[in-house]
Amino acid sequence: VPPPLSVRDALSKPQRDFKRVVLPPMSYAHEHDKIDNRWPSAEEFILEKGLNERFGPEDGRVGIICPGGIYNSVIRALQRLGLADISGNTTIPLYVLNVTYPVVKSDLLDFCAGKEAVLMVEEGQPEFIEQQLGAMLYKEGRTTKLEGKGIFPRAGEYTGQIMLDGIDAFVRRYAPETLPGKVLAPNAPRPELPDLSQTVPIRPPGFCTGCPERPIFASLKMVEQEVGQHQITGDIGCHLFACLPPFEIGGSTMGYGLGPASNAAFDGGGARRAISILGDGGFWHNGLSSSIGNMVFNKSDSVAIIVDNYYSAATGGQDIPSSRAKNTTKSTNNPITKALEGAGVKWIRQIDRTYDVTKMRATIREALTTDYDGPKVIVASSECMLNRQRREKPLRNKAIAGGARVEVPRFGVDQDVCTGDHACIRLSGCPSLSLKKLDDPLRDDPVAHIDQSCVGCGNCGEVADAAILCPSFFEAKVVHNPGRFERWLVGVRTKVITWLQDRRSGNRLTFTAEEI
Repeated sequence: VPPPLSVRDALSKPQRDFKRVVLPPMSYAHEHDKIDNRWPSAEEFILEKGLNERFGPEDGRVGIICPGGIYNSVIRALQRLGLADISGNTTIPLYVLNVTYPVVKSDLLDFCAGKEAVLMVEEGQPEFIEQQLGAMLYKEGRTTKLEGKGIFPRAGEYTGQIMLDGIDAFVRRYAPETLPGKVLAPNAPRPELPDLSQTVPIRPPGFCTGCPERPIFASLKMVEQEVGQHQITGDIGCHLFACLPPFEIGGSTMGYGLGPASNAAFDGGGARRAISILGDGGFWHNGLSSSIGNMVFNKSDSVAIIVDNYYSAATGGQDIPSSRAKNTTKSTNNPITKALEGAGVKWIRQIDRTYDVTKMRATIREALTTDYDGPKVIVASSECMLNRQRREKPLRNKAIAGGARVEVPRFGVDQDVCTGDHACIRLSGCPSLSLKKLDDPLRDDPVAHIDQSCVGCGNCGEVADAAILCPSFFEAKVVHNPGRFERWLVGVRTKVITWLQDRRSGNRLTFTAEEI
């Protein structure tokens, strides 16, 4: 349905209504309109559409109130206590706030009517809904007891066990007769969830497989091993994962694009230069003015690394001014380096392939050791691997299905060469780089192993080469739809290799168990 007032109409016939200006005295009239008209209309809409839901019996000594997002956890805890079945049918009345603002006073008070106690399950603090509900009950002179924080912890996540313990404590206190005998028995063990911490490993957030930001922080970590640790400020975005193992880089975070601005306090305060990290999205959002402009104005002697992955990658891969894509409705392909020059930065280094760890490391080392006294900015550019795979995989699969010859790079580790010290993993952290146990009784330590999730970025080999680790990484090309000559050549190679292996095996002196 087209709007009654189009943009064209608004431009051709501008309308002005001083009642909508956000200045006194009109702003006071806005408040009256909100309270007298809009708020009651919102409550009426919530009731009319039944947006908030009730489950379980109409009456009961106790009841539970929860936001819609916590309902699944609440019903699961009731199931474990024997107070609900697998379909969600509960013996305890539930009031589910699918709309938490505004809270409909009449509906909540109606739910609480005749109940001895209600439990407000509200994650986070302060407990806004609980305080509001408490005020409602008090002003209406209700005797219903309100529980919430106290039975539940004041802060932190309401995990399955916390939810189970809280609801169990509430029901035992106010309605123990509703619990099944086996749960309520004096010597019955308290219901507990199985402890999976020893069987399921923790999964902290991290860079995607093949992420072009990983080699940046591997390079920075290697430089720190040479020249010592520096004060490093992170920023909002994927690159904030660098503060976690294996890199453990970055000591603070202020806001989107504010890495260099927040690091200004450390500028010139010691023998080592402060380092700031910000992404290309943060750079265009706030960094150019608040961070880079601040560095130039204050003649900062610090280093800023701009992680340029072509998109606002952390929020879904939207285009930004420096994106390389051809966008028909937006202005893209605006280089970050040009913006830096326009802001007054003189020392700029552009790296077009972050996977070149040797170059990346040398550039960071140069920025930290140069005699130049002023802002130093490194623009480290490589496309977000997640977006790249989203774009390239469908095209590659279509070409393979069409019979075209396609080469796909894959990396591996020669287990006979790998020393098993795992330095490559400590400097990479790629999810596809893991460990593999060998059947060799003389080698106790597992070797490095690259699994099938590898996307062929080559970072592991680059890190091993730059850090002078074992030369066990190799690159292989998986050829789809090879030609006749390639198939013939593979056959010849296989026969030659088999012959050489058989000849070597024939010259070995071996013993059987019976002979020993």
